[in-house]
Amino acid sequence: MSEQHAFILKAKTRPEMADAFHELFSAYVASSREEPGCIEYHMLRDQEDPSLFVFYEVWASKAALDVHSALPHMQRFFAQRMDYLERDFDIQRIDMLSPSSASR
Repeated sequence: MSEQHAFILKAKTRPEMADAFHELFSAYVASSREEPGCIEYHMLRDQEDPSLFVFYEVWASKAALDVHSALPHMQRFFAQRMDYLERDFDIQRIDMLSPSSASR
């Protein structure tokens, strides 16, 4: 099994906080992709339910994700996440079976 740490995270925001959540996390996408251990990082929004956000992330290792999660802005968000969310994150661990398309 690969050392990679991959997951799909669903963030169900409170409807009135969906746009604020979108604005906040949109600013983090590019910088997260530039982190040394980031292989894939995508933020998606459900077309039928605009308060549902889906993140698809692949990191080189659990240690690389831990470095990302420990960054000050991520720690601040994690402490305040329930100000935005209707319920806590739903995280589904996955194995990446095809090569990354990020380097294309």
